[in-house]
Amino acid sequence: MNGVPALSHRPFVPDNATLDEFTPRAVVMGALLGMLFGASSLYLVLKVGLTVSASIPVAVIAIALFRLASKAGVRDSTILENNIVQTAGSAGESIAFGLGVTMPAILILGFDLEIARVMLVAVLGGLLGILMMIPLRRTLIVARHGELKYPEGTACAEVLKAAEMSKSARAGGSGAADSGRAGVIFLGFGIGLLYKTVNIALKAWKDVPEKVFGAPLKGGSVGVEISPELLGVGYIIGPRIASIMCAGGVLAYLLLIPLIKFFGDALSVPLAPGAKLIHDMSPNQIRGAYVLYIGAGAVAAGGVVSLVRALPTIWRSLRGSLKGYGSAAGGAAAGRTDQDIPMKWVLVGCLAIIVAIMLSAPLHMNLLGALLILVFGFLFSTVSSQLTGEIGSSSNPISGMTVATLLLTCLIFLLVGWTGGPYYVTALSVGAIVCIASSNAGSTSQDLKTGFLVGATPRLQQIAILAGALASAVVLGPILLKLNDAATVYVPIAQVAPGLRTDAQALAETAALQGPQSLQDSRTYRVWHKTELAGGPAGKYLVDDSGRAVYLVDPGINGSHTTRPDGTEVRKYDAPKAVLMSYIIKGILDRELPWALVIFGVIIALVLEMAKVPSLPFAVGVYLPLSSSAPIFVGGMVRWYVDRRRNRLAAYAHASEEERTAAGDRSPGVLLASGYIAGGALAGILIAFSAGVLGDFDKAVTAWSAAHNPFFEGAAADLLSLLPYAALVALLYWMAREKPAR
Repeated sequence: MNGVPALSHRPFVPDNATLDEFTPRAVVMGALLGMLFGASSLYLVLKVGLTVSASIPVAVIAIALFRLASKAGVRDSTILENNIVQTAGSAGESIAFGLGVTMPAILILGFDLEIARVMLVAVLGGLLGILMMIPLRRTLIVARHGELKYPEGTACAEVLKAAEMSKSARAGGSGAADSGRAGVIFLGFGIGLLYKTVNIALKAWKDVPEKVFGAPLKGGSVGVEISPELLGVGYIIGPRIASIMCAGGVLAYLLLIPLIKFFGDALSVPLAPGAKLIHDMSPNQIRGAYVLYIGAGAVAAGGVVSLVRALPTIWRSLRGSLKGYGSAAGGAAAGRTDQDIPMKWVLVGCLAIIVAIMLSAPLHMNLLGALLILVFGFLFSTVSSQLTGEIGSSSNPISGMTVATLLLTCLIFLLVGWTGGPYYVTALSVGAIVCIASSNAGSTSQDLKTGFLVGATPRLQQIAILAGALASAVVLGPILLKLNDAATVYVPIAQVAPGLRTDAQALAETAALQGPQSLQDSRTYRVWHKTELAGGPAGKYLVDDSGRAVYLVDPGINGSHTTRPDGTEVRKYDAPKAVLMSYIIKGILDRELPWALVIFGVIIALVLEMAKVPSLPFAVGVYLPLSSSAPIFVGGMVRWYVDRRRNRLAAYAHASEEERTAAGDRSPGVLLASGYIAGGALAGILIAFSAGVLGDFDKAVTAWSAAHNPFFEGAAADLLSLLPYAALVALLYWMAREKPAR
C-alpha cells in the first residue's frame, strides 16, 4: 500500500497459460446459479436480516455439472471457467442483501414497492459497487496479498484448485471426491426442499413450536422455527455469532417483554407508542409496540460503533486506494493476470450511472442526492473491500455503513429543509444504492482474490460479475414484489376502523387487490395513504368511489395481520433491518421517533461494547423474533461440537487457528448446510408464490391436519414436531463430522 513490494506470488495457472476462461456456457451458468442463490438470500434477509456467501456452493455445483456433462461427450471445464461461474454467481447474494435491507422500508413508510424503483436501485447499485472496486484491485488484492486474507475468496480458491488437481486422480479411476462434494450440496438441497414442502405445504407438523409462560414470568415466551434454512445459516456463521444473536432474543422475550407486562399490567390507559392497554396485549403485540424500537436503537448504535471502530481502516484504505489509482491507470503492457477493465471505461461507467440515477423519476433523485451517492458510494465501497479482506463477508458491517449513510443524508436534508414524503424516497434511494454498492464491492473483492490465487484474468472476472449482477438485479426485484404480494392481507375495514371515510375526489391513484385475495375481489379502488391516527391506524387504504374505506392494506413485509378474511394463515416477513432504515428516515425527517425507547436500545448496545461483546449481532437478536434466532443458535451449536471434535484429531494437533477454521469452512457440513439453505428458501418462495392458486388446497389440508394430525395440532404437537427437526439436525452432525485417519 505504501510502496512496499507484494509478497512473491505464483498463481495456480501461470500467466502465460492459455485456457478457456470467459466462455458463454460459464457466464450463463454463473448467472443462473446467481439468480437461484440470490433468491434464497433475499428470502433469508427478509426473514432474519442475514445472508451467507454463495461462492463455494456455486463453484462446487459448477464443477459437478460440467463433469457430469463431460460424461455425455461435452468438453469438461477448466479451472478458469469454473472461476468465472462462481464470479458471476456470487453477485446475486450481495444484491439480495442490499435489496432486502433497504427496499422494504418503502412499504413501511407508506409507499408502494414499484417494480421500476426496485430494479433501478438493484441494477445501478450493483454495477456502481463493482466499478468502484476495480481501481482498488492492485492496492488491496496484489500489493497487500500477504496482509489481507479474504477468507471466503481464499477458501473458494482452495476448492477450485483441489478439483483441478483431482483430474489426474480421476483419470486413474479414483476421482469421486468432487462429485461427492457436489452430491452433499444436492443432498442438502433436496432434503431442505422436501422438508419445507412437507412441513409448510402439507402441514405434516407444526412449524413453530412455542411455549408461553404464566406468572411469575407472565408475558415471557420461547419458540423455534424448525426450518432447514435457518439451521444451515447457524452452522455456517458459527457458534459465537449464533449465540450472541440468540442471547439478544432471550433478552427481548424473557426479560424486556415480561418487564413491560409486569410494570404496565395495571395501567388504565394505553402507554404510547402502544395503542391499547398493556394488560390486553399479547407478547408479540408488546414486542411490536415497544421492543422493536429498543431493538432499532441497539442496531443503529451497534452499526455506528462498528463504523467508528473501522475509522483507522477507512483512512488507510482511502490513502492507499488514491495511491493505487496511479498504478491502475498504467499497465497497458501488463500480463494476462494483471489486466483490469481500462480506467477510462470505469470512469465513463461511473459517470453514466450517476447521470442515470439523476434522470430516473422513480428514485425521486436530485443533484445533492446523486453527489451523496458518489461520495458515500466510493467511501464505503473502499471500506467494504478492505474489511472483507480482514474479517470476511459475513462479518462485514454493511448495515452499519447503510445506517451511517441514512443518518448523514437525513441530517443534511433536514438542514436544507427537505422534509415530507417525497424526500423519504430520495433518502432511501441514496441509502439503498450505497448499501448495494458497498455489498457488491466486498463480494467483488472476494472473487478477485480467488482469481488472483488461481491465476484468472481480472478483466474477464470483472466483466463476468457485471453480467451476473445485471442478471440477478433484473430477477430479484420481481421476486421481492411477488413475496410481498403473496403475504399481503387486505383487512376488511370493519375489523380496524368501522365507518372510516375520506374525500374520494382528492385521490387520483387507483389499485386492485394483489395476491390470493384478488381471486375473490377483482374491483379497482382509489388509494388513500393515511398518515394521521385519527379515526383509524395510519397506512394504505383502498377506498370506493363514495369515499368509504373498504380495506386496510397490510403488507406482506413487516405487516401485522396474519389471517385473511377466509381464515387462512399468512407468514409475514419481519425484514428487521429495513424497519430500522424506515425508523431512521421518518424519525429524523418528521421528528416522530419514540426517543426514550430508542435510547434504551442505544444504552444496551453501549453496555455490550463495554463488556467487549459485539453489539450488532446481539441487537439484531433483540429485534428478531426469538423463534428466528433460536434455530440459528442450534446450527451454531452443531458447528461448535463438530469443530471441537475435529480439533482433537491427531491431524489437527499442531494446526494453527486459521488452518482449523479453513478446514471447518471446507467441510461437508458447510456444503450440506448450504444445500439446506438453498432448498428450504426455494421451497418457501415457491409456497409463497403458489398461495393464490392453492388457497383452497391449503385450507383443506390445514383443516384435516388440525382435526387428525397430533404433530400439527393438539397438546403434544409442540414436542412431537421437534422429532423431524431432530432428524435434520442429526443428519447435519453426521455428515459434518470428520473421522480419525486410520
